[in-house]
Amino acid sequence: MSDFAKSLDYLYGLQKFGIKFGLNCTESLLARVGNPERKLRCIHIAGTNGKGSTAAILSRILLKHGLKVGLYTSPHLVRFTERFRINDEEVCPERILQAFEKIRSTLDESEPPTFFEMVTAMAFLYFAEEEVDLAIVETGMGGRLDATNVIAPEVSVITNIGLDHQEYLGATLSSVAREKAGIIKKGVPLVTGALQPVAQGIMKTACMNKDAPLYRFKSDFRVRRNSKGGFQYRGMGMNLPSLTLNLRGQHQLGNAAVALATLEALERKQGVALRQDVICDAMQDVRWPARLEVLQTNPTILLDGAHNPPGAESLREALKEDFAQKKIHLVIGVMADKDIVGILRRLLPLAETAIFTKPRYARAASPEDIRKMARPYIKKCYVIAEPSAAIQEARNLAGPDDLICITGSLYFAGEVKQLFGEPTL
Repeated sequence: MSDFAKSLDYLYGLQKFGIKFGLNCTESLLARVGNPERKLRCIHIAGTNGKGSTAAILSRILLKHGLKVGLYTSPHLVRFTERFRINDEEVCPERILQAFEKIRSTLDESEPPTFFEMVTAMAFLYFAEEEVDLAIVETGMGGRLDATNVIAPEVSVITNIGLDHQEYLGATLSSVAREKAGIIKKGVPLVTGALQPVAQGIMKTACMNKDAPLYRFKSDFRVRRNSKGGFQYRGMGMNLPSLTLNLRGQHQLGNAAVALATLEALERKQGVALRQDVICDAMQDVRWPARLEVLQTNPTILLDGAHNPPGAESLREALKEDFAQKKIHLVIGVMADKDIVGILRRLLPLAETAIFTKPRYARAASPEDIRKMARPYIKKCYVIAEPSAAIQEARNLAGPDDLICITGSLYFAGEVKQLFGEPTL
């Protein structure tokens, strides 16, 4: 077994310590290696959905402006190294192994960190050593007590607010909003795509208390689709009349708006001098996998990592708008701790058939249980536990002009990408 494989075994072994909220352990890890996070200029992104897409848009635009850009996201789909990128290239295993070994050599093994605490510390050390100009940092869950919340960012971002991870973040929008608002720092501008009055109220109060400028979607900045399939952006000072984004779905325009407003807020802090021609070019070059990603044609096979009701609603709207003339065959694999009914009732009414399967992940829901929950929403549904067999059956059911949509979980999406040939190393 290689040194990298042994290191991964150790890291994944830390998952047995579960999810632990609080910043003390992360702060201690970072202090032992010289507080690399203090050497970084960062954009910090929280939110229920859209964090990764917003981060990918920001990364591509800043890269095109000539900056050296670090990008830290989670979870990975196939390769652990996907979590750490510089200039949109994922880290090589040997390089992130160096960061891992430096941190591990300082550990008190009687007080081990969680998986996410360790991986977050690795990201900050890697980015600092590589001297990135800007690091885009996505929270793992929540915000206030998330391991990433040790940074002092240039701009804070909350993409949106919805109900997810309720056992950790609370069962109401207000409780979730308060956790996300925990990333707001004194004097640091906040850009948000959250539209619910209760969420906006909580963020407005937090920003007032922290003397932090607040920029809100549909109030301070907005987007509108144009007749040619693109869209226009009107922000706090920037007006871009003709943009094309290389990501499918109406919801991605909201993510693009949040990203552009973030760049405007950064520009106001002399973080970057924006060029409209560069922005237009970069938008057409954004890549972010497993978000309405077409894996194959004839029939079209679409992969989307929707794993909660807001994500399922965005997928539903995209299917209605972009694939309205096609018969839809769903292949669904979901984690048991998710709002499965909330996902099913949004997607199943659009489908001709649905196949429920089981990803190879400990938290995966039983497909038989999913079928029981699905009864009110669809008649033609099947259980095929093995994902590759479930996808093959969908191919058997679909005509060449039909659509197969594979969805339910980002973990499942990673497994599907492997089945379609994505390399694991």
